[in-house]
Amino acid sequence: MMRITYYPLLVFALSFIGQWLAARIGAFVLRKQRALADTVREDFGVILAAALTMLGLLVGFSFSMATSRYEQRKNLEEAEANAIGTEYVRADLLPAGDAAKVRALLTNYLDQRVLFYMAHNEQELREINVRTAQVQTELWAAVRAPAAAQPTPIVALVVSGMNDVLNSQGYTQAAFWNRIPTAAWGLMASIAICCNALVGFGLRKATEEAKLLLVLPLLVSIAFMLIADIDTPRHGLIHVIPQNLVSLAESLRPH
Repeated sequence: MMRITYYPLLVFALSFIGQWLAARIGAFVLRKQRALADTVREDFGVILAAALTMLGLLVGFSFSMATSRYEQRKNLEEAEANAIGTEYVRADLLPAGDAAKVRALLTNYLDQRVLFYMAHNEQELREINVRTAQVQTELWAAVRAPAAAQPTPIVALVVSGMNDVLNSQGYTQAAFWNRIPTAAWGLMASIAICCNALVGFGLRKATEEAKLLLVLPLLVSIAFMLIADIDTPRHGLIHVIPQNLVSLAESLRPH
């Protein structure tokens, strides 16, 4: 199921149009009814300020959530590279034939992990996940056989390292699935629409609309787009670049 928040530019366009229309509706209500009396305008200003403050807090909280999850994905990418690199070295503790097989499989697995971070097409991602699962099965079988034949502490160290490699992929996948909840997006959008309607309703003169009714929708829409971009690993402009995995892959290639 496609989520609108997976596409930051679409978030910007829809949020801007929705908020601008809300502001226009507020201004239209103002024109159809009499303007706010000076006796209640001060109270109205308090309500508008409170609504805008709530919107600002929600935007800031959501931005904090998005950036923390982006940092989590970066940290897990580094952890994956460390786990694979460590297991590649530990493979030397196995018999020569098993060690060569494990290293070859780890090199293939590393290539799949780099592709996972770089993939933007859903079909391509599904194919990568299938290949990754297959290589994971082969990797576990490659260390299980020597572990069963020689159940020594040294071989157990290799098995433990392989377990770290497989677990790190699961942690990364969970982090990529972890997004800002839809309910939070809905709450932010609702309050943003209400704020823009209040701004439009509070205009003193209809001639002010052209200058003022675009400001708040534009600013809030940019904020929404940035949050969606940071929170979406595979769309938009801000991505986790697998620098550590790419560096490890280059170091493992024969020179």
